[in-house]
Amino acid sequence: MQTFLGTVINGLALGMAYALIAVGYSMVFGVLRLINFSHGAVYAFGAYMVYFFVSLKFGLLYAILLSVILTGLLALLIDKVALEPLRKKKSLPIATLITTIGTSFVIQNVLALEYVFTSEKKGFPSLNLFGSVSIGHVVIQSSQIIMFFVAMILLAVMTFLVNKTKIGLAMRATEQNVKSAYLMGINVDSVISVTFFIGGASAAIAGALIGGYYQIISPTMGSLIGLKAFSAAVVGGIGILYGAVVGGLVVGVSECLAAQYLGSNVRDPMAFLILILILIIKPVGLFGKKGIYKV
Repeated sequence: MQTFLGTVINGLALGMAYALIAVGYSMVFGVLRLINFSHGAVYAFGAYMVYFFVSLKFGLLYAILLSVILTGLLALLIDKVALEPLRKKKSLPIATLITTIGTSFVIQNVLALEYVFTSEKKGFPSLNLFGSVSIGHVVIQSSQIIMFFVAMILLAVMTFLVNKTKIGLAMRATEQNVKSAYLMGINVDSVISVTFFIGGASAAIAGALIGGYYQIISPTMGSLIGLKAFSAAVVGGIGILYGAVVGGLVVGVSECLAAQYLGSNVRDPMAFLILILILIIKPVGLFGKKGIYKV
């Protein structure tokens, strides 16, 4: 029982970090109906920016804040340079999808350049800032506590932003109908820019949390974790903010239980196995709703 509880706590902490990345997928999809496969590489960029500023003797908190800004700007730049021109030309959705995949590889390879960060793995500052806490026979690392509560607070802030603010109202209006949003005087381009910035910022924080948890980063770290977060977004119902949170928790807990009881080689495939099972049972995800679109 002690081992089971410890594994579940570990999974909840990781799941909340996955949810932060998954929210980026969901927000962009909600506004643009676009799967942004460059988001995993943006997450890796965020982790590397924290590493870079820490190496310059910035404090960890300042390094994370600077990373959040720069990573948000990178996500915004990806949209302005690579995606917005395609939208204006009314390109096919497949063209935009392939562009995001290509952008992901560009970011990964830039991070791996010999005169940038190189392809070698780098040590990352630990998030285990105040040791561990014992509750009965269960030992909880401070890194797990930090991951869970930081992610929970940030997700609550984003939920408030989307549901209770003017920019959130504009996002929801754009999600419902872009043309109507234009007619109502909403600056849709600004809404899209804010959406990309928030997605990039949340990915940077997730990069700091997961990097600090494992204490190691690499240029390709966003490939697998990005796909896991995408699976979490789809499991919860992509485009649904709270669905991304639930999906992240499901994926995080499931993979930790799989690693503990079935072996570490089962850990990574578990997220995708859950995705397949959920889509067979409910194709729109746990909280997704069937939509009718004019063709």
